Amino acid sequence: MEEKKSLTAEEFRSTLRELSSESYREFHAGLLPGTEKIMGVRVPELRKLARQIAKGDWQSFLSLPDEGWYEEIMVKGMVIGYASMDRERRMQELDAFVPRIDNWAVCDCCASTCKFIQKDREAWYPWLLEKRNQGTEFSIRFAVVALMDYYTDETWLEQLLEIYGGIRHEAYYVKMGVAWAVSLCYVRFPERTEEWLKEQHLDVTTHNMAVQKIRESRRVSREKKEELKALKR
Repeated sequence: MEEKKSLTAEEFRSTLRELSSESYREFHAGLLPGTEKIMGVRVPELRKLARQIAKGDWQSFLSLPDEGWYEEIMVKGMVIGYASMDRERRMQELDAFVPRIDNWAVCDCCASTCKFIQKDREAWYPWLLEKRNQGTEFSIRFAVVALMDYYTDETWLEQLLEIYGGIRHEAYYVKMGVAWAVSLCYVRFPERTEEWLKEQHLDVTTHNMAVQKIRESRRVSREKKEELKALKR
């Protein structure tokens, strides 16, 4: 693929098919219940392709129609993260992209590609709160994962805990996203996060998921893991 060449939709899908593996498709489909249109391309290959596109005519690429394949949506999200564009354009692209997320893998991989947030946290914080407030399963999870990835430090800790504690949604991937984010807070700030957990801000299911995620961490001692059993509700 030449660096400045504009890619057609069919050329893009053809490239994905060439990179696909039936054995990987079967394996990965098992991790994404409800996601049917999977070709079977590994994430490192998708990232490599997204970086190539981001160096070229990414504007035309993002406007291409797609057929809803998991890999198509994933690469589009990654290109938004990798391409060079101003904040306003990036927000516009993400506003259109986030509603298309329908599984945890696209959500988490694309959130982890938005590294530009780290350098511009004050500006992106209200945008992430807006996504959380939209109330859909993966808009909330996208906000939670991005907050976890780019804001988990001493400056933002109290705001994060307040946000996580205020989320009430019955979807499994929201609860697990919050639990994962709280476990990272614990790993980095164990005393404050343990105190916060004892105050029982989370719903019971999410609380217990968070405790379990903490206990699964390799960065928590065996002794502490045993103590944390007492936090289960």
